Amino acid sequence: MRTQLVTIHDVARAAGVSPATVSRVFNGGKVTPARALSVQEAAAALGFAPNRVARSLRKQRSSVIALIIPDIENPFFTSLARGVEDAAQRTSLSVVLCNSDEDTEKERRYLEVALGEQMAGVIVAAASQDETDLGPLTDRGVPVVAVDRRPRDAEVDAVRVDNHHGGEVATRHLLQAGYRRIACITGPEGASTSEERLAGHRAALSAAQGGAAAADNTYIRHADFRVEGGRVAMRELLALPEPPDAVFVANNLMTIGVLDALGEAGRTPPGVGVLSFGDVPWASLVRPSLTAVELPSYELGRTAADLLLQRRDGSLAPVQTVVLRTKLQVRESTAGPAGS
Repeated sequence: MRTQLVTIHDVARAAGVSPATVSRVFNGGKVTPARALSVQEAAAALGFAPNRVARSLRKQRSSVIALIIPDIENPFFTSLARGVEDAAQRTSLSVVLCNSDEDTEKERRYLEVALGEQMAGVIVAAASQDETDLGPLTDRGVPVVAVDRRPRDAEVDAVRVDNHHGGEVATRHLLQAGYRRIACITGPEGASTSEERLAGHRAALSAAQGGAAAADNTYIRHADFRVEGGRVAMRELLALPEPPDAVFVANNLMTIGVLDALGEAGRTPPGVGVLSFGDVPWASLVRPSLTAVELPSYELGRTAADLLLQRRDGSLAPVQTVVLRTKLQVRESTAGPAGS
């Protein structure tokens, strides 16, 4: 019968501390004597001992890091990947790009490959907030940084956008432009980016209503962050007895589908306002030009790579989350509703 492997997560639960604290205890980091004693007692009770052979192997890791993203066709992730690569190249690291297609099983296989190949680290935009499991990597000391999306309960460094603030600013702009029936097409339910952008949208509506909760879901649609998802959601909204006069679209690819659906129906901006979360190179070239929330995608990638390199070099600093702000680029697609 195979004995179950005791991990630092098991020790952390028994000692009532974080896995990072357990790691510091066994790697000579700064920990209070009381916590160190608690960890050592829990480890002894569970029969846990640091694997010194594994530690030695970690020093022999390859000069390759894995970047796992959900959609390589999205310009946001293309720019993010460039930021990762530029930072990695400065230290002679190579980057392997992996496309998960928002599929947790495919993502899991990539994570297993990164572990099996003893890669120097992993940067991952999680396919699922609840199902992405980074434990097998962190248990073995592989440096991991979550970028854009952070799995729930994962004790790893993270770099993300202030999605709530960006959604709130976007919807507030549409209100100030005179739109009143403002829809939101956001991403999959449960995805952190989807929920945060929707929450910002609701917060702006609530503030405009004098603090009343914005609970009406009539103009809320969840889609798949893809072009077709935006197209289908916009068609549904246009079929309502009282269609929206503006739409906040929670990513750039869905915005393409929204514009297509509006064109089919003979409804075009700014008569129906369109605001995209995520700028695109052609936003200022189309007519009317597209108002968008500009995301620091390159900076996200560069910062994530910098954090990963610090961990690779032995940093025992507390786990941190870096939050980058967005910027609203106001253009013609939100000039105001028809007749205003």
